[in-house]
Amino acid sequence: MDPIKERVGRMLRTARSYLPRKGTAEEKVNFALFSNSESEKELSTLQNGSIRKSSWPDDRSESGSVVDELSDFNVNPKDKISEWQAGWNVTNAIQGMFIVSFPYAVVQGGYWAIVAMVVVAYICCHTGKILVHCLYEENEQGIKVRVRNSYVEIAEHVWGKRFGGRIVNCAQIIELLMTCILYVLLCGDLIKGSFPDSPLDLTSWIIISTVPLLACAFLQSLQRVSMLSFWCTVAHMLINAIILIYCFTKVTEWHWTDVQVRINIWTFPISLGIVVFSYTSQIFLPTLEGNLNDRSKFTCMMHWTHVAAAVFKAGFSYIGFLTWGFATKEVISNNLPTQVFKIIINIILVIKAQLSYPLPYFAAVDLLETALFVGRPETVFPACIDNTQRLKFWALFCRLALVLLTTALAIFIPHFAILMGLIGSFTGTMLSFVWPCYFHLWIRWHSMSRLSRALDIIIIIIGLSCGSIGIYYSGHALTRAFQGLPPSPFHG
Repeated sequence: MDPIKERVGRMLRTARSYLPRKGTAEEKVNFALFSNSESEKELSTLQNGSIRKSSWPDDRSESGSVVDELSDFNVNPKDKISEWQAGWNVTNAIQGMFIVSFPYAVVQGGYWAIVAMVVVAYICCHTGKILVHCLYEENEQGIKVRVRNSYVEIAEHVWGKRFGGRIVNCAQIIELLMTCILYVLLCGDLIKGSFPDSPLDLTSWIIISTVPLLACAFLQSLQRVSMLSFWCTVAHMLINAIILIYCFTKVTEWHWTDVQVRINIWTFPISLGIVVFSYTSQIFLPTLEGNLNDRSKFTCMMHWTHVAAAVFKAGFSYIGFLTWGFATKEVISNNLPTQVFKIIINIILVIKAQLSYPLPYFAAVDLLETALFVGRPETVFPACIDNTQRLKFWALFCRLALVLLTTALAIFIPHFAILMGLIGSFTGTMLSFVWPCYFHLWIRWHSMSRLSRALDIIIIIIGLSCGSIGIYYSGHALTRAFQGLPPSPFHG
């Protein structure tokens, strides 16, 4: 076929995809919006802190590869983002609410925890870049062609469609739901710390803080929530600045000798898991890179976001620990001396945590609905959306049940830092360390240098070793925590 005619035909097919289709709700951006046409492909787009779904033509060559020339047509130009917007989303992912527990990581790991914050930042930056490299292949002319669009598609290419996508999907769902659990648990912990003399226990405060979150089940769009993402992050950074200023007022009382150099094998794996969990952003990177105005700036964006995260986390954690020493609590704001000061900071953090909950919750809902509730014969269960683009009653009930499930697990495992360490050691090391390197080696083995191969293999070994050790010792610490004992049996 004439290449000019072929290109014009593709452009016409793309233009037709922008026209309204019968039975869709163009004025909304819904998570559960499924295409009825085999010639269309649903892509998840993440912009300004919200996940949105849009349908665009699945323009492929005869070999099934996405043509690089048409990469700009695969995403609505209105959804394109700059490297600064992408960097803001990555920053939200790796410098979120859980930084308030980082000084406690220094309690568990000493100076080695601070070193880990820098090393893990480098590793996650590297694995994020190579994961995006796995989206591309070179054609006969040596031009990079984007043939895959997501983490799941990379796994399907390596492990096959039967198991690859399911394995990565399960890991992502676990990671997202555990993040929701930690948000709920953090809310209860912060409120309890604000009102220690209240007759209500932690379980009661968790239940109370869950009530506003039930509204998440009724939402089909995160546009309104995403409007608050920027201001929530600004408020959180302001709170961190206030805590740092208070710490500097106590510089004459800092506990310099409390920071340990030796490694406590019973506690260091927990702090390492906390650090790994905080840097997990690989789930969103393929989508962010695909929506960049200039994809060549992706690498630069990854560098400055992870350098900034490493510097801030290491500095905040070290200063926070020096201020309170071994008395540092799992959530550092609970160490503030003035009760009124503590209440103000903690309540703002609770609001921030509740406004942060919808993003991982809807991401998990989206993955579950896409995997299980598209409709027969694609999936076992019917679709969650009726012909009017409204949630069915039983689908709404399932969403409410998912919120309550995160609440129940938060009540059952009321140990914030240890739980975060366990999650980081399990899904965090696989999503951020092992799988990106393994996929990179499998796809690019023949075109890689020996140094690149060695680096990927070393990261895989580190990930498997740290993950296994972290799961064991975090599980051991969690068991002791249920018994009211410290993580280490030799705790002084």
